[in-house]
Amino acid sequence: MDRHARIVAQVASKVKDHFIRKEPFRISHGSTNSTRPNLKNRIIDISELGNVVKVDTASRTALVEPNVPMDRLLEATIPHGLVPPVVMEFPGITVGGGYAGTAGESSSFKYGFFDRTINEVEMVLADGEVTRASESVNNDLFRGGAGAVGTLGVITLVNLRLIAAKKYVKTTYWPVRSVSQAVKEVREHTEGAQGQKNDYVDGVLFSKNHGAIVTGEMIDDIPPNTRPQTFSNPWDPWFYLHLEAATRTSNDPVVEYIPLAEYMFRYDRGGFWVGRSAFQYMRFPFNSFTRWFLDDFCHTRMLYRALHASGIATRYIVQDMALPYPNAEKFIDYTDEALNIWPIWLCPLKQSPQPTMHPHTTGDLKDDQMLNIGLWGFGPNDPAAYLAKNRALEKTLGDMGGMKWLYAHTYYSKDEFWSQFNREWHEKLRKKYRADGALPGVYDKVHVDLEKYTEMTNKDWGIRLKNVWPLGGFWGIWKSIKSKDYMLHRNATWRWRS
Repeated sequence: MDRHARIVAQVASKVKDHFIRKEPFRISHGSTNSTRPNLKNRIIDISELGNVVKVDTASRTALVEPNVPMDRLLEATIPHGLVPPVVMEFPGITVGGGYAGTAGESSSFKYGFFDRTINEVEMVLADGEVTRASESVNNDLFRGGAGAVGTLGVITLVNLRLIAAKKYVKTTYWPVRSVSQAVKEVREHTEGAQGQKNDYVDGVLFSKNHGAIVTGEMIDDIPPNTRPQTFSNPWDPWFYLHLEAATRTSNDPVVEYIPLAEYMFRYDRGGFWVGRSAFQYMRFPFNSFTRWFLDDFCHTRMLYRALHASGIATRYIVQDMALPYPNAEKFIDYTDEALNIWPIWLCPLKQSPQPTMHPHTTGDLKDDQMLNIGLWGFGPNDPAAYLAKNRALEKTLGDMGGMKWLYAHTYYSKDEFWSQFNREWHEKLRKKYRADGALPGVYDKVHVDLEKYTEMTNKDWGIRLKNVWPLGGFWGIWKSIKSKDYMLHRNATWRWRS
């Protein structure tokens, strides 16, 4: 804690200097899973705040600095027989990112978004004051900072709730043969006795007539002579391909036993299925041998770094969208016709109390639960067509009572954007905690002006060269190799496997 206090004091001093000079600043924690363009100017670097300070087994809590990624967090808690209630599916997503962004995963039908499992946060406000916020102290800041993408202050420490961990996840794959069946069954697995029994629920639709709902139950013992299934080794299958093969021909459920942390990060290799797009872009064979040979480049830390560096993010659709259950099938029918992107991820989520900067459903279809639809795939090459498709997607989503995550490209006008949230509430918080004028606003951080970006790239020969196949792909690979994310991956001990 002494080291932590020294670093926080340094961060607070730098923040105060910017505030006195009336210079807006941005926060950098060293890595990102956002697909928005990176703009580096007047940065407050908090990358040194990357330690699990304490795991308290008596209170089942952990004191965690914001730059701690999920794999490091599990390495610290699992030896104590504890695990966070919500663990983001990618090992490199940080605790601070989970609070300041929107992080909902396959246990979120029970616990809600990641921030709902946090007891307290320490935060440096925009004028350099160090404060704490919880349900009982600065409650408005505690709730308002969640999902507000760092627009109220700088997170420096999190008191995180933990629950009892078990060794394995009894995993059941339930085949489905239509979109309506998938939506119906994912809801059923979160309700009543099934919802009580299941610790994790999500699903994948491979097409309109093939998908699978995945349920997980934590257990300590597995049947004798049963070999646990793993997904993190280079020779292991990618999870989504394994799931597709296991449910392709039979309508009977398939049961497997997966070590707990392997289950948490089962989508890491391949980044769900985004990694397959890299093979498509490079026109490289996609098979078990090439996936093994290129395994270092197929984990999410590397994929996201390469995605940013290559410029492919400007033509790739990466959107997570929350829908009311009654409209989910209709929306998937729309995305199939408009974009033809498959597979699609399904994740049931408990909504956060209003007001909130998290996605939530709107209109008359009020419900405690909503369904996240993950849509990730190539869009049109032409910038104008790409923008039109994204704008139509946003409009259709809103018309159906849904809302998108803010980590990805956002094209709303300012009025359209704020029509989804309680702007007065958020701006009062910004004024109360001295963030207005010092920290960028939410809309300023998330909005992408594709026309302006395209005009800028047309004048930049470096960016124009990256748009020439396959130069952008090779540049992305090179930048990801040079990054510290590569070293984090190469030096990973994966102690949680045992």
